[in-house]
Amino acid sequence: MDPLNAEDPATIGPFRLLGRLGVGGMGRVFLARSAGGRTVAVKVVHAELAAQDEFRRRFAREVAALERVGGTGTAPVLGADTDAELPWVAVGYVPGPSLRTVVADEYGPLPADSVRTLAAGIARALVHVHAAGLVHRDLKPSNVLLTVDGPKIIDFGIARAVDTVTDGGLTSTGAVVGSPGFMSPEQMRGEKLTPASDVFRLGSVLAYAATGRSPFGGADSGVHATMFRIAHDEPDLTDLAPELSGLIRACLTKDPAGRPSAAELVDTLQVTDPWLPADLLARLGRHAARLLETELATEVATGAATGTEPAAPIPSPAPAPAPRRRRRGLLAAVAALAVAAAAVLAYVNRPGGHGGTPSDQARGTGGSSASRAASGIVPAAFLGAWEGVLRGSADAPYETSRIEITQGAAGSKSAVYTHVTGERLCIGRAVLLSATDAELVLGEAEITASVPAQRCTPAARQTLRLRANDVVEWSSGVAKSTFQRTRTGAAVVPAALLGTWKSKPLSEVPADEEGRWVNELTVTQGPVGAPLIRLEQNYPRTDDQGNTTSEDIHCIATALVAGAGPLLVVGPQTRDPEIWDPDCVEDGSTNLRIVRYQGKDRLLVYGMSADGEPGEYVRD
Repeated sequence: MDPLNAEDPATIGPFRLLGRLGVGGMGRVFLARSAGGRTVAVKVVHAELAAQDEFRRRFAREVAALERVGGTGTAPVLGADTDAELPWVAVGYVPGPSLRTVVADEYGPLPADSVRTLAAGIARALVHVHAAGLVHRDLKPSNVLLTVDGPKIIDFGIARAVDTVTDGGLTSTGAVVGSPGFMSPEQMRGEKLTPASDVFRLGSVLAYAATGRSPFGGADSGVHATMFRIAHDEPDLTDLAPELSGLIRACLTKDPAGRPSAAELVDTLQVTDPWLPADLLARLGRHAARLLETELATEVATGAATGTEPAAPIPSPAPAPAPRRRRRGLLAAVAALAVAAAAVLAYVNRPGGHGGTPSDQARGTGGSSASRAASGIVPAAFLGAWEGVLRGSADAPYETSRIEITQGAAGSKSAVYTHVTGERLCIGRAVLLSATDAELVLGEAEITASVPAQRCTPAARQTLRLRANDVVEWSSGVAKSTFQRTRTGAAVVPAALLGTWKSKPLSEVPADEEGRWVNELTVTQGPVGAPLIRLEQNYPRTDDQGNTTSEDIHCIATALVAGAGPLLVVGPQTRDPEIWDPDCVEDGSTNLRIVRYQGKDRLLVYGMSADGEPGEYVRD
């Protein structure tokens, strides 16, 4: 916890602030005390979000839903003001370390019985969250707090309100919403999320708890590589206890419909009591004691700096000695927590208890994981992304393909291919068959994404022959093309394309009705395979005679980026189910480019199914 800054308020609502706990995407988080002496965490929305009416409305709805959750396995809502200049919500403060801190810094992977009980506790909390109409969206080890009584999840629900200013899994600047290593496949693709997304994230959290690492790679793996693994690869469950394999693999099923619900997990999982190893439970007790001591020191320092007394549960009629009595009470509470920690240690080490040394616990989970990088066979010259035109020309493509190759052993699915025609986009993983300094051969493939759905078939055998540092000859059956090396990573979109572009209304539109005609295209930053294109249209509905009516047609769609060569290749549009009029029309694949005309940039959008005039957009 950090001290308050000069610009921080002394109080928010009925809560007196003690210090700063952190800053997140939604706002600042403070440690505070209620008038009755309860410690709370107060979250205050950032000013730029508070200025958006739609965010405020969604925030108010989410807070109301959080209140319905009721605190089962979560931090309860203790107060809120969604109409304040800076809206805020106060939740009960959980004095326990996060799962990330315990596994990464203090203890290591947890034994199988603890992980199973952890799963049941988180699933029980998710049942209540989902019943309140919420999807957590950011379940991860740092949002799971461990206490003697079981796990508690935090930072749920409110993240959903941020979607009013973000699109799917990406922000307006292309940054990922949530921790990439713990996202679900549908979240990575920017699709509408259901409770099944939380179950997938739960599977990743459990794998982390049991092995000490994310099953799809962490921040050091790179966002782009991690997102592809989530969408296309099987999880890395090396060192996972066999008795946990079925549970975690079921949660990590790629298809949301194939995952168990949180309620089903609660009904089938067996729990243990006590649920954590003896020495870890003792650490939790000491952790709570240290937190209380920190609160005491902060409260005394705050009172000294401001000339006010620390808050007490019952106001003292004799002001002078009140601070001393308050300090004695808090120190007594610290002592009680230390005694409780000792009692916990004695309890779990009793005959028949679940005690054991740290080394015993490590053996129970297979020990800490060591890095096991496979000896890959791919020459460095082939690594990276390659793109080419299969039909049409470089300036007017009708069919394109992209292959991104990472290091791997023979038999591994080390190549991601993206195939685009005028009507569909297909993404898949291909098996690495062989590689020499001059030739790389890909074999059996699987489809991992299809737009429209179920329209793709797996690619046939593909061969790449190196012709120059940045050129390969690609062939598959009788088809041949020349592929060029191209951009890869988490930011493939040229900076000149980023932003919102508008198409001007037709010249025959009356001036007083121009406001009803909207045609906007927004390009955000991100990797190939992500929904980086957003299209919004609004125009008057016409009657049978072609006359405009008072009703408007409103359409919103997104599209995945499929190629990042000289042109930005974009797959077919996917409609937004919540904002899509029956009269809206989904367009097929397109490619984007910028031209300079009369000193200004113009964005041209060409269809890839036939020749025709491009859509023309200017900067908003």
